[in-house]
Amino acid sequence: MPSAEAVDLVRSWIAQASRVVVLTGAGISTDSGIPDFRGPQGVWTKNPAAEAQSTLQTYLADPRVRQAAWRTRMASPMWSARPNRGHLALVALERRGKLHALITQNIDELHQIAGNSAERVIEVHGTARRVVCWQCGQRTPMHDVLQRVRNGEDDPACLSCGGILKSDTISFGQALVPEVIDRAMLAASQAEVLLAIGSTLQVFPAAGVVPVAREAAARVVIINNQPTPMDPLADVLMREPIGELLPRLCA
Repeated sequence: MPSAEAVDLVRSWIAQASRVVVLTGAGISTDSGIPDFRGPQGVWTKNPAAEAQSTLQTYLADPRVRQAAWRTRMASPMWSARPNRGHLALVALERRGKLHALITQNIDELHQIAGNSAERVIEVHGTARRVVCWQCGQRTPMHDVLQRVRNGEDDPACLSCGGILKSDTISFGQALVPEVIDRAMLAASQAEVLLAIGSTLQVFPAAGVVPVAREAAARVVIINNQPTPMDPLADVLMREPIGELLPRLCA
């Protein structure tokens, strides 16, 4: 349980601010039943082979990896996941007129499903709810392609050009979208308060929003159950469960 003084302090910073910027990682979605990647129960911790499915060159080169990836997508807990109290707290923050931008490393779109405005959400790693053709660039809903897998296609190809389809997410070895990263860094530079929530803050450039906000004189609050490399930059560190803590800070 965080000290009442720490909660009151962060609440006062939010109350006084007009530009609160939030960075979220996998930790905010674990209460919705979506495991993180590198934690004790993480997807890659429990199944190291799954990481190969997230490596672009391997995915494009090996049909067996793609077939395994489609089976993994079919079984993803994301399809039954619902926003939790942490997500809803950030909706409340936006409704108060405090949320300047919501930068997320997550690919589950639970922020938008919860009610955050799509224009305020910056998805630095893309979205798993959409598919992109690697050859022609056409984008389609993931559910449409998963239905083809259910109907018997083990490695569905693009219906327009026959190219390889992949989740519209950023894989290892794939370039980030410069405009998206620029937008995230600009938002961080404009923050009065930065809340970094449920992120290991080890993956760049997303983790770079913390020093950018700090350099802009923002108050930095890190909420994560484990230490992060960015902890020395924080004004306040909080280790409590996100779903219990965020409603107290944001409501």
